This record gives sequence, structure tokens and C-alpha cells, in this order.
Amino acid sequence: MTTLSTTPRRRWRNADSPVLRSFARSRLVQLAVFVLGLLALAALFAPWLVQSDPFDPANVELLDAFTRPGGEGASGVFHALGADDQGRDLLATMLYGLRMSLLVGVAAVGLSLLIGVPLGLAAGYAGGWFDTLVMRIADVQLTFPVLLVALLVFGIARGVLPEGYRDEMAIYVIIVAIALSDWVQYARTVRGAVLVEKHKDYVAAAQLIGRSGTAILVRHILPNLLAPVLVIATISFALAIVAESTLSYLGVGLPPTSPSLGTLIRIGQGFLFSGEWWILLFPGLTLLALALSVNLVGDWLRDALNPKLQ
Repeated sequence: MTTLSTTPRRRWRNADSPVLRSFARSRLVQLAVFVLGLLALAALFAPWLVQSDPFDPANVELLDAFTRPGGEGASGVFHALGADDQGRDLLATMLYGLRMSLLVGVAAVGLSLLIGVPLGLAAGYAGGWFDTLVMRIADVQLTFPVLLVALLVFGIARGVLPEGYRDEMAIYVIIVAIALSDWVQYARTVRGAVLVEKHKDYVAAAQLIGRSGTAILVRHILPNLLAPVLVIATISFALAIVAESTLSYLGVGLPPTSPSLGTLIRIGQGFLFSGEWWILLFPGLTLLALALSVNLVGDWLRDALNPKLQ
């Protein structure tokens, strides 16, 4: 029994050493992890890094509107990155927008995992009509672009919800919309891996001693699938942030009262050609740094956890 439960886990532990060696050799990945960690910490501690919530109407200084970066507004407040059209400090709005972008990305990936991984496990292990049903649904969904699926789900939810609750529920709707458009890749990857793993000796031994199908999937097969799932989740995290920003830029994402980086970019785009370039530039650079860092980490994990490249 001990051998059955430790075999897949030992394989995962053996990946630690090459992963750490690969990380130590790559300066670019170290920089990406540093930038990602810095942005995450800045978003987490945003209420302590800025003086007040910039989206609280009581804290808005309209006289500071369009203050240039490094300038002092009419109220006497210094704005390192300038102020937007409402007089809100741009650095503060970016930190709060970054919080929303990261929250949506983490929640959407988590919900995609909760949907896709169990479906992939069950479809690959059970086979038969259930496997066919799940894969045909996945195939149909893959024929539609991710943004189109997200727009469809978002539009249906906005039509069902009462008008007074639409802004309050917007973050939950967009998380569900992105998750429902992204679960397919988890299900297909996990199913393919299960089809390989379920014919191995340790699974046959677990079946001989009377382990249930659920126990075999959770305790023996699932640990062997952590590496590909982790890689997909990391890359999907960046894609979820970009998808949310795109939806917000199109005006169907988070409202201006609780904006993400995409909402800030949409607002700044309206002032780009009137000379207030900083309202668009700094949120855009922050989104670029965030998405690029996550993608670099995801690409590195894909190579570092690939046994063929060791």
C-alpha cells in the first residue's frame, strides 16, 4: 500500500531538483518572478501603500484632474504618475485596478480547474458514453473563440440579472464567463494523461487490492498530473487577465467604480490624443509587465517539468 501511494509522489519530488537548477540558470525567469512577485505584493498591500481609496467619492479632488506625472495638483497633493480626468492619483488607481485584475485571474483559473480537472479525470477513467459526451462538448466549444464564449455568457448573465445588481455582480459574472470558456484545455489534457496512466502497473495493483475508482484517481493518478496542470494554469492565468482586460476595454467587463487594468486602459484611451498620454500609458505598461511575466514563468515551467528536456 505504501508503494502505491508514494510512487507518483516520488516522481513529483524528483522534479524539484531540475526545476531549481533550471531556475538558477535563467536570469530572465528570475526577473519575471521578481516582477510578478513585486506586482502581486503591490496589489495585496495597496490599501497601505496609498493614502486612501481613489474610488471613494469623498477622496476625489477634481481640481487635480489631468495633473502631469511628477506634478503637484491644485490641492497640493503630489502625483508621481499624474492624475486622471477625475483628479484621482494614477498610481493609486493602478494599484487598485491591479488588485481586481489579479483577483479575476486567480478566481477564473481556480474555477476552470474545479470544472475541467474532475471532468477530465472522470472522462478518461470511466470512458464510454460519459467520455464521448464530455469530449464532444469540448470539441464544440473549441470551435468558438474564447472571447466570444465569454461575451455570450456575460451577455446572458447581464440580461438575467436585475439592472440594479448588474454592477455589483459584474466581477462574479466575468469570473464565471472566463472560467466557462477556459475549462476545456484542462479537461482534454487531464483526460489524455489519465488514458495513459490508468493502464500502468500501480493502477492495476490499486484495483487488485480493492481501491475505489475515486481513491485511485485522487490518490494515485492525480499526483502524476500536477505538472501539466500547473503549466496550463500558469499560462491560463495570463490569458484570463488579458481576456478580462479585453472585455473591460470593450465596455462589457468591470464597471468604473471597481475597475481593473482593462477598464483603466479604456478610460485612458479616450484622452490619448488630447495630450493626457499618461492615463493610458502607465496602466498599459503594468498590464504588459504582468502578462509577460506570467507567460515567461509558464513557458519556463513547461520546459523545466518536461522529462524529455532533462
